[in-house]
Amino acid sequence: MGTLLVHISDTPEPGELAHLRARLDAGVELTLGPDLPADPSFEVLVAGVPSAEELDASPVLGVLLIPWAGLPRATRALMLERPEIAVHNIHHNAVAASELAAALLLAAAKRVVPLDAALRRNDWRPRYEQNQAVLLEGKRALVLGYGAVGRRIAAVCRGLGMSISAIRRRAGEATAGCPDQIHTPEALHDLLPRADALLIALPFTEATKGLIGEEELSLLPRDAIVVNVARGRVVEERALYRALAGRAIRAAGIDVWYNYPESEDDRQHTPPSEFPFHELSNVVMSPHRAGAFGVGELEAARTEALADAINAAARGEEIPFRVDVREGY
Repeated sequence: MGTLLVHISDTPEPGELAHLRARLDAGVELTLGPDLPADPSFEVLVAGVPSAEELDASPVLGVLLIPWAGLPRATRALMLERPEIAVHNIHHNAVAASELAAALLLAAAKRVVPLDAALRRNDWRPRYEQNQAVLLEGKRALVLGYGAVGRRIAAVCRGLGMSISAIRRRAGEATAGCPDQIHTPEALHDLLPRADALLIALPFTEATKGLIGEEELSLLPRDAIVVNVARGRVVEERALYRALAGRAIRAAGIDVWYNYPESEDDRQHTPPSEFPFHELSNVVMSPHRAGAFGVGELEAARTEALADAINAAARGEEIPFRVDVREGY
């Protein structure tokens, strides 16, 4: 096995870099930082949003490794012009994202947030009201996106006693022996009326933008719960607010939004939507932290996933999580 030269555009923090080096095979050599090496002959470039200069500097560059899940739009535009370079990413955040999806589902089903708020006011009356919660056992979950996150969400739901239907782009790619019912996107409208919970974990592309709109929400049962840990605009903003405000669906747990702070100063006064979701008692709101924030172990997991991908390249093995640049994920 020869030497594999890898350039990392954004130099990791010292602790992360030490952790990365400790996990890399002996034949891997790293160069670091925004400045290209004097002899740019790296075969793997680690960068989320590389420049055209970085992509064109090395005549032997064969792999762009994005150090997170997803494919930024700017990166996609550059890579569409360079089909000879394979694009891969890492899915280190699948555990965190699926755990938060489960938390949002349970919080919405059991009305944890409004009951907590009432008891903080010393108000016990909600305990004696009817229909404050629903049972999930015996119900059906529809998981949109059966990738690394979606499969883990499905496993949690199975553990709660739910049956699972899932939608992925190519149903035949499901793991052999998979206990879930896997369908292609064409089955969405047929599956929605039977879904007691709709859990959204698919990538945001032109094909998935607005995938869940007024028509789709109207097909859900009135007691259905919607959980979104994908991207906000997979679900039409106005349609979701109206469905919740009008009690056309029972509840929602939302981690991804339509409006984000543009600066650090904006972080304490930026509404996540033009609609007042915060006024609705049947919504659990989370500030987009399913896969990136608030979990200290994630950086170690990211470093380890990055090392695994680099080692696969060094060994001549298949690198996991190949991105279909044309499809956008």
